[in-house]
Amino acid sequence: MADSEKRTNFVRLAEGRTQIALDAIRKLGNLSNRRAYEFSDADIRKISKALKEAVSDLEKRFGSSNEPSDSFKL
Repeated sequence: MADSEKRTNFVRLAEGRTQIALDAIRKLGNLSNRRAYEFSDADIRKISKALKEAVSDLEKRFGSSNEPSDSFKL
């Protein structure tokens, strides 16, 4: 597989998978409606901790980069 093909595949997969992850995080935010759901501060801390640990693991595997965005593009 040529380097350009590897890059093309990486960009295609990374953009799609990252967008799916961002959409899932936004959906978690939809659970913040206290009229529809009951949750504790401890629940939110657990969710937040799990997400932060997942991002930390990701950064360790790739190296750190802090470029927040609503839509992911390489």
